[in-house]
Amino acid sequence: MEAIITKPETTQANWLAFGLCALSYLLGGTASTLMATFLPIAIPELLGQSVSEAQLGDIGAYISAAFLYGWMAGGLLFGFVGDRIGRTRAVALVTFLYGAAMLFTVFAPNWPLLLLCRFLTGAGVGGVLLLTTVYLSEIWPEKSRPVALGILAVMFPVGIVATGGLNAGLVPWRQAFWLGLIPVLVSLLMLVRLPESDNWAQLRLQSQTEKGWTPTDRTNLLTGVLIFGTVLIGLWGTFSWIPTWVQSLLPAGQTGARERGLTMMLLGMGGIVGGMLSGVLIGRLGSRTTLLLTFAGCAGGCALLFLTNRQFSPIIYAETAFLALFFGISQGALSSIIPALFPVRIRATAAGISFNIGRFFTATAVFFVGTMVAALGGFGNALVIFSIAFLFAGIAVFFRYNPLFSLTGLTRFSEQNIDNEPV
Repeated sequence: MEAIITKPETTQANWLAFGLCALSYLLGGTASTLMATFLPIAIPELLGQSVSEAQLGDIGAYISAAFLYGWMAGGLLFGFVGDRIGRTRAVALVTFLYGAAMLFTVFAPNWPLLLLCRFLTGAGVGGVLLLTTVYLSEIWPEKSRPVALGILAVMFPVGIVATGGLNAGLVPWRQAFWLGLIPVLVSLLMLVRLPESDNWAQLRLQSQTEKGWTPTDRTNLLTGVLIFGTVLIGLWGTFSWIPTWVQSLLPAGQTGARERGLTMMLLGMGGIVGGMLSGVLIGRLGSRTTLLLTFAGCAGGCALLFLTNRQFSPIIYAETAFLALFFGISQGALSSIIPALFPVRIRATAAGISFNIGRFFTATAVFFVGTMVAALGGFGNALVIFSIAFLFAGIAVFFRYNPLFSLTGLTRFSEQNIDNEPV
């Protein structure tokens, strides 16, 4: 059995680690949406000519896809790296990567090179989202660990919201990407100030008698991929299309800018609050009960929102906030629970696979929305179909018996998964 060094209280070094990881996480949210803010300005400049709306849409799609594929690649690759070179060096590496890629964006002479910069930015951000979660799950005191990870999870949407503070009309788009200096500096601080995970460090000192994946590891990997993947399909299959659904409920000729804007604000705010509540709920209810209630809330909230509204009314704002709350809880809770499924020796690799394999299926599944809208008679009915994914996630938790999910207390959950794990 692996001896784990557990610190009974949060030390100053822990708080510094949390602050640096949270800052990297937040800036990752800004890096993910910064290009979208300046896209209508950047593309014509890079092409040296005015562009049509169709051209802008085509090139913009490539740029967005480059970031997303980089995100997936980074989440998969850097999990393996983190298990090999250590948590602190890997976290510093991915933070430096997306910061440097943002700086290279400042000097991109054409859009193909911009494409490369966005891919590398996405790879760094995907690595940050994975490795900061794994790292803090190992150094943070057990009692408040889910709360800390829930707060960490909301830093990404906070960074997205912060992007709105950069006014495209006042800040030249290339100058905005000098923000990459901040994560580069943060990465240097990480190298010299972050304490290494005692779990990982001790594992390196021991003779590893079991280097491969055990049957339990593979089963838990399947569980992680299934649960997180289905949640991603349900989340992005509904979340990304809600503004379009809102527009479809408005009278013809009405722009809907205010309604769509308020709806998106509520989705963001609900996600932030839900992420912060997730750790408290796990501590009070246990991981299994929290997940079951959360997935039921997501599915029920989608049914309420999409099936009971045939024209726009203010009640949609309240129902959107209700649904967004459960969306946020799901992401915060899974950020805490998924890494704990795996032993230290493969934790970053396995969590990276669990978090990112589902993104490939999500990107594919969302393409079917247009076809489903035509076949089912409207966006509302189509989005309800996507929300069924939350029920599949709940069924997986309910029927997939495993001590990881059967324990009702946070302390017992942590002892089973982190404090007594095999080498």
